[in-house]
Amino acid sequence: MTDPRQAAVEELHELLAIEEIDTDFYRGPAAAEGPGRVFGGQVVAQALSAAAQSMPEGKQAHSLHAYFLRAGDTTRPIIYRVLRDFDGGSFANRRVVAMQGGLPILNLAASFHRPEEGFTHAANMPDVPGPEACPDFVSALGASGQSIPAAMLDRLAAFDVRPGPPSPDGHGTGMPSQFLWFRLARPMDSEDPAMQRIVLAYASDFALVTTAVVPHPVSFFSPKLQVASLDHAVWFHATPQVGDWLLYAMDSPWAGHARGFARGSIFDRAGNLVASIAQEGLCRVVDAKKN
Repeated sequence: MTDPRQAAVEELHELLAIEEIDTDFYRGPAAAEGPGRVFGGQVVAQALSAAAQSMPEGKQAHSLHAYFLRAGDTTRPIIYRVLRDFDGGSFANRRVVAMQGGLPILNLAASFHRPEEGFTHAANMPDVPGPEACPDFVSALGASGQSIPAAMLDRLAAFDVRPGPPSPDGHGTGMPSQFLWFRLARPMDSEDPAMQRIVLAYASDFALVTTAVVPHPVSFFSPKLQVASLDHAVWFHATPQVGDWLLYAMDSPWAGHARGFARGSIFDRAGNLVASIAQEGLCRVVDAKKN
């Protein structure tokens, strides 16, 4: 009998291991989920995959910065054009344009760095309950009276996700915060450091901008709320082990003008900071009767 979680992980790997169709041109397959808007984390991860495939051996992504321009269509493949802006001894830079129907839907710039020693310090992992003490994502939403959209269930099928309780005041800091634990639900065949970063880039779009909604009297899945990612940045501090538990700690220092800003820190189970994330998103209150 086929393990559905293993099948979901294999589908995720196929989704992110995109196809080279010509020099510096790549094609990402259509998402398995039904018709709708492409998940932002998918486009960011596939764009990073395209950039990484153009990279000589020995350099790994240390940062990416992306702007979402148009909503992508889940029923169509995405074409990625890679521009080789710079190849130096220590660093290299790639720009990637994601396109559907001849129009750009995302612009991404990624920087790569060869392994190098240097000064070391890092923030401490916050003191939060471990994944064993947190409910699975579906149960947590159900307990709050919310149902999870089918497209999101498909998106999360390859992962175990365990959210903790959000804090509207950030435990007295004035910055709303929340956290979740996540890992791949089953082992992935590839242990390639580039693929580990690509999977992390995909997961880094989980729930981040929702942190900006936490202190306000509207649920994230409410028809009165229009939410969309506007930009996304990731800094990779180490190769993440996405098959083991990772803690995603998020806070939101600001929201206004129909936008919300959120930051995230991702730690491994040992407490090492492996990535830092920042995102601004549209958080617009709408009249549900008109939509």
